[in-house]
Amino acid sequence: MDKIAVLIPCYNESKTIEKVVNDWKKDLSEAVIYVYDNNSTDGTDEIARKAGAEVRYEYQQGKGNVIRRMFREVDAECYIMIDGDDTYPSKFGREMADKILDRKVDMVVGDRLSSTYFEENKRPFHNLGNSIVRGSINRLFKSNIRDIMTGYRAFSYEFVKTFPVLSKGFEIETEMSIHAVDKNLFVENVIIDYRDRPEGSESKLNTYSDGFKVLKTIMRLYRNYKPMGFFGWLAAILLVISAVLFVPIFVKFVNTGLVPNFPTLIVSGFIALAAIQSLFAGLILSNIVQKNRQDFEQQFIHLKK
Repeated sequence: MDKIAVLIPCYNESKTIEKVVNDWKKDLSEAVIYVYDNNSTDGTDEIARKAGAEVRYEYQQGKGNVIRRMFREVDAECYIMIDGDDTYPSKFGREMADKILDRKVDMVVGDRLSSTYFEENKRPFHNLGNSIVRGSINRLFKSNIRDIMTGYRAFSYEFVKTFPVLSKGFEIETEMSIHAVDKNLFVENVIIDYRDRPEGSESKLNTYSDGFKVLKTIMRLYRNYKPMGFFGWLAAILLVISAVLFVPIFVKFVNTGLVPNFPTLIVSGFIALAAIQSLFAGLILSNIVQKNRQDFEQQFIHLKK
């Protein structure tokens, strides 16, 4: 088992990968540097190998698929995950590793948003998207993670081996953050510098399509991790709709003794039944989620022994 493993998922990062590997060799010399190539066509793998990294491959396209492969194959006491685009300085790696190894933190988040991100990033919709995602997750899950979508993180062995990777693409960072909060894992933030990609290096993140996927992932994970909240709100909305349809009919019945709008009354009744079903679905699923948390704790404790 490695003491520290630096994990670098890469797709066509030939312009920056040599510098990234060399920086990490310099600033964290005892770490083993793994570059996982995801079908690059520009020679990223050969450049990384010549720079001294151990190069491996994941042939299913998507960052989530690469991280699943990395987490399965690499065993280490501390993992540091970064991108291969030279946007994250390696000088913060030592502090992040010390938190994992000495303070027994489960996940360390490299917080770009509290430092230079909004000045360095020239894509305004990326900035807006990061703020929306951070705000929505911290409100929905009552957390205080400062940067939800950062690709600069450190993990404990227990986190890596118990994290179920479900996302295929850039939604993976959001999934990591929500998993850590839901399972009450020890999370700390480290403020890091951020620098925009060098000229000629292009981002693989699509502002609109990947942003939509992230928002969709948040709702999916909120439903899965907080079913009582999700289905409770759905039940409340359905009850309001049912009441809006039912109240005028009830008022007419009180005043005239007649029920003139039977189709509306029937629709109102079915919506009310759907609200009740939604409420009970939330109750049942919340019990299942609680049982899953208990099973997770047992698995987590077993890994620590």
